[in-house]
Amino acid sequence: MKSLVVYTSQTGFTEQYATWLSEKLNGQIMTLDEAKGRVSAFFENFDALIYGGWAMAGKIQKADWFLERLESWKGKKLALFMVGASPNESPDVPKVLEQILDENQKQYAKAFYCQGGLNYDKMSLLNKIVMKIFAGVMKKKNPEAGEMVSKSYNIADPKYLDPLIAYLKEVK
Repeated sequence: MKSLVVYTSQTGFTEQYATWLSEKLNGQIMTLDEAKGRVSAFFENFDALIYGGWAMAGKIQKADWFLERLESWKGKKLALFMVGASPNESPDVPKVLEQILDENQKQYAKAFYCQGGLNYDKMSLLNKIVMKIFAGVMKKKNPEAGEMVSKSYNIADPKYLDPLIAYLKEVK
């Protein structure tokens, strides 16, 4: 299966997952900016197209480019993954994944979540401010969770790609 992983990463976690995924699939990898520069015929050469972006406010950031093309790629294996700071076991993860694709898109594409972490050193100033405010609010509701998101941490692991890889390898 010839695969292409397209990604955008703010702090490096999504890039790490995209790299792990392309290695496991023996596929090609490129940034979203590189993919945007390609003509549509370029994508016809792939059996599987995967988009990865970071999670923010319950959405996969910059996923519109991929979502707008899903219909035209229907005959391929299609997947999206989002990388966020919450553990995979968080009760919010299934709720967020449910909202990424509409009912029609769910017929031929699937969304996945991979826990990553936070890296305040690589965040934009605006995102640092938003996260610090969020951490303060969280500390009042759930001190342990609030403390966790108040500083950088890394909980990424390639094993969280296993469900996505299994989906891509399913026979249609």
